[in-house]
Parts: sequence; C-alpha cells; structure tokens
Amino acid sequence: MFKSLFSRNSQTKTTKATGLRPAKSLVPAQSCLPKTEAQQQVLQKIETDYQQAELILKRQFPRPVVQFTLRGKSAGTAHLQVNKLRFNPVLLEENSAEFIEQVVPHEISHLLSFQLYGRVKPHGLEWQRIMHHVFNVSADTTHQLNTQSVAGKQFEYFCACGPVMLSIRRHNKVVRNQTQYRCKTCAQVLSSESK
Repeated sequence: MFKSLFSRNSQTKTTKATGLRPAKSLVPAQSCLPKTEAQQQVLQKIETDYQQAELILKRQFPRPVVQFTLRGKSAGTAHLQVNKLRFNPVLLEENSAEFIEQVVPHEISHLLSFQLYGRVKPHGLEWQRIMHHVFNVSADTTHQLNTQSVAGKQFEYFCACGPVMLSIRRHNKVVRNQTQYRCKTCAQVLSSESK
C-alpha cells in the first residue's frame, strides 16, 4: 500500500478518477520549503510527473525528499537509496523553463528506474525508456544550461599543448605540493609558468 511522505495533514482518501491519494502539500515533510516561485514550480512539476508515471506504469511511488542545496555546475542529483532529489537553486533561477522541463524529469527518471529495476546503468536503457515513454522528453545525459555564473575561479597552467585551466581546488593542491597534474594529450606535468 502507498505510504505518504507528505505532512500529517495530507488527505488519505483516493480519488475515483485516478486511484491516487491527493496531498494538501506538495512538500514532503523532510524537504526544505520553497523560497522562490521557481522552486514552487519544481515541486509542482515533481508531483505532476509522479502522477503521470503512476498512471502510465500502473504503480504508486513514494515521493522523494526535495532540497535546493546543490552547488557548482550540476543542475540536479538523485540520491537513489534515500529517495532524495537535490537541485541547484542558482541554475534553476537563471534557466527556470528549461530546468523544469528537462532537469526535473531527468532526475525523477533516475529514482523511478532504481525503484523499478534496482541498480542499473545511470543513463542506461531503463532510464531512457522512462524518459521517452513516461515523460516524452529526450534522454539527454547532460544539461545545456548556462553555467558561467556558478563556475568557480580557474587558474591557467601550461604544457607543450598550450594553456590548461585548473579549478581552484586543483590549483590549491598543486600549491600545497599535494599532487601534480598531467596533460591528457601530451602527458607532460602542468606548470603554472609558461614555457
């Protein structure tokens, strides 16, 4: 039987038309509350997508915990075993329409794939089928959102091929003599000084 992860005030009667249990709140108890209109739209899209999946797959799924705490260039991540979705709030605000239409079903498909088939390839056939047949969206493995505002500071290093950009984390490891990095093409150790 379906176990609701929504707040205790949620309704428990099923509707005759869909056989699904409606919820008063779209926010699972452990999720952070939406701070913006775009975050509220993501929560609504998640619920809509889950209801669509339940109708097509003829099975009910527990709703995930949703957080808007992801940083960096990743738009979203699915934590399979704890049924949690994390989204990047900066990329959401800067690209809300594409984010909601592409990133949300992409991450939900990871959770559904895990719940239906267990551990499979992250962007394998099972995930692709859910993307195509349930959500009718292209099964792109990476997003094409503009990430310029979330890209961290980068440092220029050099090899025989020319300049190579390193993240601040990698730069700091070089400065602290913790590691050296080699060019993938010429295998030369990267240097902070041009030759």
